[in-house]
Amino acid sequence: MKRRGFLKASFGAAIGAGLGMADGAGSSKPSPPSDTVVLGFIGLGGRGVSLMDSFMKHPDVRVGAVCDVYRPRVEKALSKTNGKAKGYKDFRELLDQKDIDAVVIATPPHWHALMTIYACQAGKDVYVEKPISLYLGEGWAMAKAAKDNKRVVQVGTQIHAGENYHRVVEIIRSGILGKITIVRNILAMNDAPNGIGFQENKEPPEDLDWDMWLGPAQELPFNPAVFGNYRYFSQFIGSWLLEMGPHIIDLPYWALDLPDPIHVTALGGKYAIKDMSDIPDTMEVVYEYPNGLLMTWTQTSANSYGFEFQGAPGIRLRLGIVFQGTNGTLAADYESYKLIPEGNRIEGFQPPEPYLKRSPGHEREFLNCIKTREEPSCNLEYHCRVHTALCLGQLALKVGRRLRWDGRTRSVIGDIGATAFLWPRYRSPWKLQGL
Repeated sequence: MKRRGFLKASFGAAIGAGLGMADGAGSSKPSPPSDTVVLGFIGLGGRGVSLMDSFMKHPDVRVGAVCDVYRPRVEKALSKTNGKAKGYKDFRELLDQKDIDAVVIATPPHWHALMTIYACQAGKDVYVEKPISLYLGEGWAMAKAAKDNKRVVQVGTQIHAGENYHRVVEIIRSGILGKITIVRNILAMNDAPNGIGFQENKEPPEDLDWDMWLGPAQELPFNPAVFGNYRYFSQFIGSWLLEMGPHIIDLPYWALDLPDPIHVTALGGKYAIKDMSDIPDTMEVVYEYPNGLLMTWTQTSANSYGFEFQGAPGIRLRLGIVFQGTNGTLAADYESYKLIPEGNRIEGFQPPEPYLKRSPGHEREFLNCIKTREEPSCNLEYHCRVHTALCLGQLALKVGRRLRWDGRTRSVIGDIGATAFLWPRYRSPWKLQGL
């Protein structure tokens, strides 16, 4: 059997036999030397190259390997290392490289779960881009693999490290807004009417391994629009809820320490944009929580009005989070926030002194945690709570009905069909078994 077939079979068997079971490397590998962290980069598109550039600015980082299924990307990344790194097409060969301390995964999301699990089993720490996966079951498997193999895993929600989000969390937790009954999450842009247009299927470039790019995803012919704009196709992103939701819904989950929702309803569709994409251009999700709180997700790709976050004129992306309480409202985006009182109910309010531990920067925090073995602030255990809301909203839209969620049993109450969609259906020979 050729190496590629052997590796697929052996890694698939390891996953099938029991997710998160270490091969020994995870529990025995010493922490990296204090002066240098050797990183491997998997996925070298726009986001992957940006992350590589950011990490290379740190003096204690050395790029030991780069990997992508498209050869020109590998060559471009190697040129940044002056030939000091090794280049791969198959990520499993990168994981075999003994001097790699951690990997940065910036592939399309349908690969995030398997790559993270394999990396943990190979004894590597992981920085994985959001969304961490497309299915809830994958997220649970990733968290188990990280825990069983004692790996540091940080999710690439870099806004979580910013000062503005820290300050909003402190103000919300001060109680100044009174009883908060609803949080509104807003994402607005306008791609109408033509969106990404239409492109015909064709033969993939000779230096692209299209079969490996698809990996566990269902087989389909090569299309340059899918390869270049995967976030517009549900098979690879789900919707804008999974694409941008990790950055936005992260704030209410953090500030309010939200549990799992108990009810989730979603409506939406492709109503205005006429192109080859198949994700909703308009979507509404309503979450109900057991502590007397509603949370909504409002997304449109057909109108860029941003409510409290309109800001500069013109058609552009706008986003924000609005906490509405009995005493007032707090509206926030990535960089700023403002308090809007109910009458004089917050008159004379003085924000609390900063008390949350600040991040030294998202990449720096990950590097520090590799050395100290501490958990990063946006670790898998925390982020899986955010991910639960994202995936349930996507699932409610998929099945077209209201979900009653039981976080204890990890199931949709009275809905076997919806519960089955918590787990992916991988293309052979890739496997992901239940926990």
